[in-house]
Amino acid sequence: MQNPRNEKIISLLNRRQQDLTVFMDEVHKPHNLAAIIRTCDAVGVSEVHAVFPKDSRLKAHEKKMENTAMGSCRWVTTHQHEDLESGLNQIKIENKQIFAAHFSDRAVDFREIDYTKPSCILVGSELHGVTEQAAEMADEHILIPMLGMVESLNVSVATAIILYEAQRQREAKKMYETRQLEDAHCESLRFSWLHPQVKSFCDKNKIRYPLINENGDIDDEEWRHERQMLTTKE
Repeated sequence: MQNPRNEKIISLLNRRQQDLTVFMDEVHKPHNLAAIIRTCDAVGVSEVHAVFPKDSRLKAHEKKMENTAMGSCRWVTTHQHEDLESGLNQIKIENKQIFAAHFSDRAVDFREIDYTKPSCILVGSELHGVTEQAAEMADEHILIPMLGMVESLNVSVATAIILYEAQRQREAKKMYETRQLEDAHCESLRFSWLHPQVKSFCDKNKIRYPLINENGDIDDEEWRHERQMLTTKE
C-alpha cells in the first residue's frame, strides 16, 4: 500500500530548485524571517542564507530569531553566515548571479531579470534595506515599481513578489519537471521529513540514519538493533 505522505514528499523534492535561493542581509524580525522562508517553500526553493544583525540591542532576540527561522525551515534549509562577505562569496562560488533588491541609479525593473539562470535574491533589513557592502557585491540591483504614496514594500512582501516572478519564468521553461537535487541529498531529505523524531534520536546519539524503502518505511534491521542497544543502556 502506497504512503500518500511519502508520495507527496517525493513529488515536492522532485520540484525543488537547488539553483534558486534567497540571502537575507540583517533581516531580523521573526515574522519576516518566517514569511520569507514560507514563500521559499511555496515556490520550491530548497535553501536560504542569512546574516543576522550584530547590534547588541538585538542580542536578546537572537535566539528567538534563530528559533523562528529553524522552525520554518523544516522544509527549507537555512544557512546562517558569520558575516556578509563570506556568505555572498559562497553564493558566488556556486556560480549564482546575485540580485539585490535595492533602489539605485543602476537598478532595473525586477521583471527584466532572467531568473532561469542560477540566481540569488538579496534582501536587506526592515529599516535600512541592503547594506552598502551588499549592494557593491551584487551583480545587479532590482526594484519593484511603486505607483502609490509609499516608497517601499515590506521585505517579506517584496521577496514574495520577486520569487513568484522567478517561479513564473521557470515554469514557462519547464524547470520544475526535472529534478535538480542529487540522489543522496534527496534521500536524506526524504528520510528527515518522513521521520523527524528518528532523525532527532540519531543526531542526539550520533548514530547513522536508517535506510528507508520505496514506501518511506524504515527497513534496516542492523540499525534497529543498534537503536535497541542504546535504549537498553538508557
